Amino acid sequence: LQLVESGGGLVQAGGSLRLSCGDSGGALDNYAIGWFRKAPGKEREGVACISSSDNSTWYADSVKGRFTVARDYGKKQVFLQMDSLNPEDTAIYYCAAEGLFVGCVLLSDPYDYWGQGTQVTVSS
Repeated sequence: LQLVESGGGLVQAGGSLRLSCGDSGGALDNYAIGWFRKAPGKEREGVACISSSDNSTWYADSVKGRFTVARDYGKKQVFLQMDSLNPEDTAIYYCAAEGLFVGCVLLSDPYDYWGQGTQVTVSS
């Protein structure tokens, strides 16, 4: 896999962004996909993931109710819809994939494939 994220940028607090994760070679249907973020001075944090088996989703408490992860089968992508953004959401966001999971986890170690990241900046 060669994962590529897109959709990052600068947005005001309260605004929305939609990140996309795709594979240059094909679809991600058979992979659990996780979204992670890394802010300066902080450890990498898992924010959302979606399973490959039944599209079950999990969210970190910090984003629950504001972020939505889902598959776009037409575009062969997984997107992360981020609403009600606040400055604490500022970070580089990465998508990651793993082909052996039944579900998905918000821990980074099990994921084998990673994108290059996309910057999200939320101004106050």
